[in-house]
Amino acid sequence: MAALGALVKKAWSVRRAVVLLGAPLALLPVLLSLPAKEGRCLYVILLMALYWCTEALPLAVTALLPIVLFPFLGILPSNKVCPQYFLDTNFLFLSGLIMASAIEEWNLHRRIALRVLMCVGVQPARLILGMMLTTSFLSMWLSNTASTAMMLPIANAILKSLFGEKDTSKEMSRENEETQASQEKMALQQVCLAFGRPSLRAPLQQNKLYTVPTEMQFLASTEDKDLAEEKEITSDVLSDLKKEEEYKNNIWKGFLISIPYAASIGGTATLTGTAPNLILLGQLKSYFPECDVVNFGSWFMFAFPLMLIFLLMGWLWISILYGGINLRGWRAKKSNLRVDAEARAREVIKEDYQKLGPTKFAEQAIFFFFFMFAVMLFSRDPKFIPGWASFFAPGFISDAVTGITIVIILFFFPSQKPSLKWWFDFKAPNTETQPLLTWRKAQETVPWNIILLLGGGFAMAKGCEESGLSVWIGGRLHPLEGVPPPVAVILITIVIALFTEFASNTATIIIFLPVLAELAIRLKVNPLYLMIPGTIGCSYAFMLPVSTPPNSIAFSSGHLMVKDMARTGLLMNLMGVLLLSLAMNTWAKSIFQLGTFPAWANIHAENATSLLPAVENVTLSALNKI
Repeated sequence: MAALGALVKKAWSVRRAVVLLGAPLALLPVLLSLPAKEGRCLYVILLMALYWCTEALPLAVTALLPIVLFPFLGILPSNKVCPQYFLDTNFLFLSGLIMASAIEEWNLHRRIALRVLMCVGVQPARLILGMMLTTSFLSMWLSNTASTAMMLPIANAILKSLFGEKDTSKEMSRENEETQASQEKMALQQVCLAFGRPSLRAPLQQNKLYTVPTEMQFLASTEDKDLAEEKEITSDVLSDLKKEEEYKNNIWKGFLISIPYAASIGGTATLTGTAPNLILLGQLKSYFPECDVVNFGSWFMFAFPLMLIFLLMGWLWISILYGGINLRGWRAKKSNLRVDAEARAREVIKEDYQKLGPTKFAEQAIFFFFFMFAVMLFSRDPKFIPGWASFFAPGFISDAVTGITIVIILFFFPSQKPSLKWWFDFKAPNTETQPLLTWRKAQETVPWNIILLLGGGFAMAKGCEESGLSVWIGGRLHPLEGVPPPVAVILITIVIALFTEFASNTATIIIFLPVLAELAIRLKVNPLYLMIPGTIGCSYAFMLPVSTPPNSIAFSSGHLMVKDMARTGLLMNLMGVLLLSLAMNTWAKSIFQLGTFPAWANIHAENATSLLPAVENVTLSALNKI
């Protein structure tokens, strides 16, 4: 195994070296086949896309390449590249990360999760719904990865209370009759821990067949203690045993697979929930500076209903597929053993909640500021009514100003309830009060690499715009001008959802958004009509463990197989595509005014049209020289 591991590491090192050194050489024809500036910009973009997809360099390091390559290749000066890494969109995202760090510091997220689970109940279908609702709500404000990592241990504890420990070994050594008898007694006790069916926790091996007393045998054992009768292996017992193991495995898989899916869905509901949403906002400001229809409030009104519908549909699909909802036996009366098992699961949740102790002053303060954070972002400029930002000079107050204002308070607001007596008691000790969040904690928990990744995307978009590459791409999209816009939405979502199964969703949307913006100009539709589906489609990656970090975390538990995620995720992807298309053609039209070609896009289209003949002439002359 050690030799195999060393061989794999060596092969990976060779692969990285080949990609790092070979990619710049392999992409050289791009420089020769395109006009000078456009070709150099496309060269950088393709190089970054290749590094992002293969992860030959860390994602954040690849995002820094425009700072080096754009000035050296004459695409953009450094004084235009570097500011893209610290736009106000980056600070909006940073405020969300800092707020999430404060919530995690005082375990407020865990208290919310356990409280929701206590309310929804402990039946498998209800627990799956509770898990998905809680995870999606947390991922609206925390990162999808952090939400998944926090919820999985809670799910495992509940599952163990319902089914006991999940065996990974299926072979046991043959023992003497006394040991067999003691194992049978243990098996009888474990029936009480089962979920109303036989359990495999203490199996008995006879002729390589594993048997566990069924519920009927357990009841009969109170009348007849004859051990020989309990050892009889019948076909009915083996059939029930097989069904129970399959049922138990399915419920376990349903629990684990629902959490990363809910995290990916929940992250789409807010602008700060996931990086692609903020990349859309940043690139809109770069391509269409006059566009002001997308902000925290308008995005929430569009994406939150979509999230709820998709979450409900996903819950039904997972519950039916993995046995949480039994369509045939939903009227069947629950056995006493199942009631006892559910009672124990309820006690586990209650016990974990009680371990948190009474609500602390710091938790109350964090919840208050968290509530203010959401309300102020939503009410700044909700579009359907004047927001509080209308009391200030137009254009001066953005979502970044709102978010940073709230999180700054966290660094000096006390974590313990202040006493008024201290101000009047001159003999009181002058002890320093710990704030709700320290800068050291923020440094340790905030993923700063995501800030650089966002900046790299904005720098790439700026390079496409300034170099004329976006205009050149738009000139090559003539074959798509005849595609009906609703069909284009479905095709775009499918392509991006499939692409992001194998690549980072952040890298994917950075690459595709400039193309979608130019395609919208060619189709004479509102650019948001294509860019929003592309952005949300990046989060609909459910089929593979490598698609998203939440998928990888759930898969690493050892209870899921690739075919489980592929089977479940395929229909989830299809549902996501159809629901997103429905949303874009219904309530999104009124929120973002998608029915008209806006003036802010028309200005960009006029500029692109004026530049296009010159670009085409330069392109033809360059090709003739080749």
